[in-house]
Amino acid sequence: MIRPFANRQMLSWTGLALAGLIALGVGLYFGGFADHGNVTDLRGTEAGTLFGVALPDVKGREQSIGQWKGKVLVVNFWATWCVPCREEMPEFVKAQREFGPQGLQFVGIAVDEATKVEAFATELGLNYPALIGGYGAIELSRSFGNRLGALPFTIIVDRAGRISHTQLGPIKETQLRTIINQLL
Repeated sequence: MIRPFANRQMLSWTGLALAGLIALGVGLYFGGFADHGNVTDLRGTEAGTLFGVALPDVKGREQSIGQWKGKVLVVNFWATWCVPCREEMPEFVKAQREFGPQGLQFVGIAVDEATKVEAFATELGLNYPALIGGYGAIELSRSFGNRLGALPFTIIVDRAGRISHTQLGPIKETQLRTIINQLL
């Protein structure tokens, strides 16, 4: 028979352990993204291999990333199930609308299925290409410095085809606009 005191003590230890796990998860989530050791710094390197990538869009048509060479290119690796990805994308839509005529091009590479991406793109009013990379997109993002293979991951390429910024985790609106204004 379990005594009431032992039962309460077990519940308090369980609650304490659960709170510790939640705190650890939150710390890893926010602290891990802030730790730039999780991303290889490729600033200034040529993005040539990126321009050689071709992936299908939501309709199955092959799209070469090289078609946007010469623009300020923001390539965002994301998934419909990734909450931080979904949260930053409305700002990407606004920036594409505002800066697209000046030579900015966003391209999303989804680690997801085409039907889910198409439904989300319609819901969001996505105004830039969403390419389907599947789980191979994670490996592609690793080749551009995403050591953890986590999402969202963003690469910003200048007009000359050099990587000017990489970011693991969501990009804040002010940070995004500062980078874009410097490159346009």
